Amino acid sequence: MSGECEGVIAAAASKARGYRWVICGLLFAATAINYIDRQMIGVLKPVLSADLGWTEAEYADIVFWFQAAYAIGFLGVGRFIDVIGARFGYAIAFFFWTLAHCAHGMAHTVTQFAMVRFALGVGESGNFPAGLKAVTEWFPQRERAFATGIFNAGANVGAIVTPLLIPALTMAYGWRAAFVITGLFSLIWLVAWLALYRSPEKHPKVTPEELALIRSDPAPKVERMPWRRLFLVRETWAYAVPKFLTDPIWWMFLFWLPDFLGRRYGLDLKSFGPPLVAIYLLSDVGSVLGGWASSRMIRAGFTPNRARKLTMFLCSLAVMPVVGVQYVDNLWLAVLLIGIATAGHQAFSANLLTLPSDLFPRAAVGSVVGIGGTAGAIGGMMIAKFVGYILGATGSYALIFAVAGTAYMFALVALHLLSPRLAAVNPAKEAP
Repeated sequence: MSGECEGVIAAAASKARGYRWVICGLLFAATAINYIDRQMIGVLKPVLSADLGWTEAEYADIVFWFQAAYAIGFLGVGRFIDVIGARFGYAIAFFFWTLAHCAHGMAHTVTQFAMVRFALGVGESGNFPAGLKAVTEWFPQRERAFATGIFNAGANVGAIVTPLLIPALTMAYGWRAAFVITGLFSLIWLVAWLALYRSPEKHPKVTPEELALIRSDPAPKVERMPWRRLFLVRETWAYAVPKFLTDPIWWMFLFWLPDFLGRRYGLDLKSFGPPLVAIYLLSDVGSVLGGWASSRMIRAGFTPNRARKLTMFLCSLAVMPVVGVQYVDNLWLAVLLIGIATAGHQAFSANLLTLPSDLFPRAAVGSVVGIGGTAGAIGGMMIAKFVGYILGATGSYALIFAVAGTAYMFALVALHLLSPRLAAVNPAKEAP
């Protein structure tokens, strides 16, 4: 019987049109915009520090308040998106963070900058809960890690575009105009999202064959779980603890990598573009390859537990050499080591981000993603203070990279201890 079922699914897959990949493309574009908006402060740090007179501690405080808002926003936004749905939930979050992004151009003091970064963090916290909920709605389990890897690769594209586009805009029009121009231009995405996104069942572009493929996974009879109950489920923490340990490393790269390249290799706003592009191109490869690898293993007969964890183990090994990058004198060798590390992070993240849809019913995915996102943002708050303190005290990134290189193996161990089999949560058993 199972063989017949697999045959039906395979036949559906061969006939299915790929409209779900159009949705994935929209998620990719939104994530790219999301990362352009958040990374601009890192690229413009030398200019902003000179213009506004920031110290290292004040810059760390601004990053801290973004992370604090991200942490607070994730908790509420995840549940909000579960209730309102991905289409309008994503649109509201996108519009709010775009307004906050444009408002950066009107900030003059550290306090004002912290306020608009806080607003940006609240809005941007909706990106991944909405995106992952959309992936859960549009993709079967066998394709989710790959789809997540593709849309998560938008983060790297945003990180590539930022050091190429923003210095040119800043030198031509000033940094204030750069914030406003990029914010207004990104509103094109909002129009496209509202025009193109519907649930698969209601979308005229989805064929019966593609819908059968999308809904080929068995769905639990009971889907709803009380939000407070999620905190008592081990699988929630199997997602949240690794997020707490690994998200801060990505934030560190995003907000301090231009500063590291400037301190260690003498690069500036005009010259650190190519190294950053190379690093984030490698990250893109890692994001897609990491999602593809576990999805390919599942299609080959591996259990999701084995496929996800084996891929994440290899990713953890790839990150480790970054521990010694502070002592590398050659710029491009350092770029290679950092690029492999960021690729490892993105591949690890593509699989970690898939876990809520593997483990929880669709109605709870946004909430679980929100809880994990909050944990990651709290870690980001801590890393901001840590990096600011270490740089202020030593001026060296050595200890910072030592933390970055070892965090992923600890995260994988925590994941395995909390969920040895990655067994799906049964909502009926977890209901009060």
